[in-house]
Amino acid sequence: MTEDEDLPQHSPEQQHLCAASILCCLLLACAYVGSLYVWRSHLPRDHPTVIKRRFTSVLIVSGLSPLFVWTWREFTGITTGPSFFALMGIRFEGLIPAVVLPLLLTMVLFLGPLMQLAMDCPWTFMDGIRVAFDPWFWALCVSDMRWLRNQVVAPLTEELVFRACMLPMLVPCTGTSNAIFTVPLFFGVAHFHHVIELLRFRQGTLSGIFLSAVFQFSYTAVFGAYTAFIFIRTGHLVGPVLCHSFCNFVGFPAVSAAVDHPHRFSVLTCYLLGVLLFLFLLFPFTDPTYYGLPTPVCTLSPAPSSLCLS
Repeated sequence: MTEDEDLPQHSPEQQHLCAASILCCLLLACAYVGSLYVWRSHLPRDHPTVIKRRFTSVLIVSGLSPLFVWTWREFTGITTGPSFFALMGIRFEGLIPAVVLPLLLTMVLFLGPLMQLAMDCPWTFMDGIRVAFDPWFWALCVSDMRWLRNQVVAPLTEELVFRACMLPMLVPCTGTSNAIFTVPLFFGVAHFHHVIELLRFRQGTLSGIFLSAVFQFSYTAVFGAYTAFIFIRTGHLVGPVLCHSFCNFVGFPAVSAAVDHPHRFSVLTCYLLGVLLFLFLLFPFTDPTYYGLPTPVCTLSPAPSSLCLS
């Protein structure tokens, strides 16, 4: 039996549910992106003043985002067994595996870029250890508005809004598999607002900006599907947040630089090995039995799903 065989796709009840789910997700995405533009400023997005103002508005919207889920639940009459916060991945059961395994899995995928960074880094391994445990280093990071945005605020708020709040609303309508590929559309479109700023400050040609937007949408959509997969399989918010922060730190793999690298055979071997190991470990590392079976969001699925099983 496939996941969606028991879904009454064309019944009035299902249409009512899907319309409410999509509308709530769309309103939530618009509220998140709109909060970035409530401040009128002629400064670029990386200016500390702009970042601080956006922190304020986006944290308010993110703090209110569970109200969208609560309103959706009341409006649709969906009954849930797990607690309201457990549905959004805020729970203690299976917390330690949820912190370690998804992040380790993502690091495996980025084995090539990490090897590339290690080869090009002027520090020794012991230098890196000393820096990692240096409180002054972390104090400097926390005082950097761009670091806070990329490593803390953006991962936390985006995963809360686009995964923890949207997936519980989409799964009863689409099922788990379809939700994984639906929620990234809201996430990818939400990143199109960068195009506005590129055009506003004339940072590139029109064709270049358009290609950049298409690339960013594609990348964020794929990444959004991955973190949605992790959220559904683990039932935790912390895993997607840590993976998001890690990916923001590493950035998009510099494949062209790897091809021209002095040790390109070793680097490219690590790229390939990382992808193969990632595919091999994807399901074992996200086995729901490590996190409490079934995961809370899976209880909302209208039909059995293989994604929710070990």
